[in-house]
Amino acid sequence: MAGKRDYYEVLGIARSADAAQIKKAYRKLAKKYHPDTNPGDGEAEKHFKEVTEAYNVLSDPEKKKLYDQFGHAAFDQSQQGGAGSYGGFGGGSAYAHGGNGGQGFWKTNGGSGSYQEYYFDGGNMDDLFQDLFGSSGFGGSGFGGSGFGSSGFGGFHDFGGRTGSYQTRGSDLRAEVAVSFEEAAFGCDKLIHLQDPSGAKNGNQTLQVHIPAGIDTGKTVRLKGKGMPGVNGGGAGDLLLTVTVGERPGYERKGQDLYTSAYIPFTTAVFGGEAVVDTLYGKVICKIQKGTRSGMKIRLKGKGIVSMKDPSVHGDQYVTVQIDVPRNLSPEAEQKLREFEAVCAGRAKTA
Repeated sequence: MAGKRDYYEVLGIARSADAAQIKKAYRKLAKKYHPDTNPGDGEAEKHFKEVTEAYNVLSDPEKKKLYDQFGHAAFDQSQQGGAGSYGGFGGGSAYAHGGNGGQGFWKTNGGSGSYQEYYFDGGNMDDLFQDLFGSSGFGGSGFGGSGFGSSGFGGFHDFGGRTGSYQTRGSDLRAEVAVSFEEAAFGCDKLIHLQDPSGAKNGNQTLQVHIPAGIDTGKTVRLKGKGMPGVNGGGAGDLLLTVTVGERPGYERKGQDLYTSAYIPFTTAVFGGEAVVDTLYGKVICKIQKGTRSGMKIRLKGKGIVSMKDPSVHGDQYVTVQIDVPRNLSPEAEQKLREFEAVCAGRAKTA
């Protein structure tokens, strides 16, 4: 492995560094050089892979012991004797990152150095590091699978020359999907396109995704097996689609309940009557009580959003009554209102 830098030098730590110091140094450098932090920077990507390789060895007690004794030769499959061949970084490596046009990247390290890249819209660094490193942080010794896990690289060679392999599950990927207010309320099927930027036709995919009725912004739809490929026959990860629901003018959603407004004539508020109100399920006629004031609410039971857990359960719609004050009155109407005003004033004086 001529030309490789010393792993301790790569991480900027002393050879006496303990596991906590190794992890701390790696986390700092991984964040610094991660492709999501340095989009399009080939040099940063090179450093990211270098520090990752160093961490994969130094964080594994057995590999670290071999490295401390034999250096890079311990993992050089082309050399014979000495420690033999061990480590075998011939499996796959994976990372996924978001941002604008967030991408998932899978590279198979082989003789040809071939790789595939998958691009998805949306995502962010928080989701990225959670997917790669797991909820507990930057742990384990392997780069691949659902993150940096203890399952290690794709293959290895032991001291006796025998070969073996680890089956590692592919990483989950995250993307976003936008749906309209109505699509979220009633459910729908959406087509999403996964594109291979290399232009290979077999790298492009079109997936049909079912959006369940009642879903809300921030909820996730899981597509099993549509994430990163696994290593050595390991199962593929999942594609997690975070839903963003669009707005509908005049409607406010709070959980399963909806809030709207209805404008009624001044006379209807005074004498009572009926008002036509729009709902997601069509128009309904509401009874307006005599003397209704502006700001009073009418509850329309069951006219809200359906529950994702139980399709027989719906929220309610709350309609806030607003009195529509006329702006242009005919002379006759204005005269009648002034007479009404005079009568009210007279009653107030005698009360």
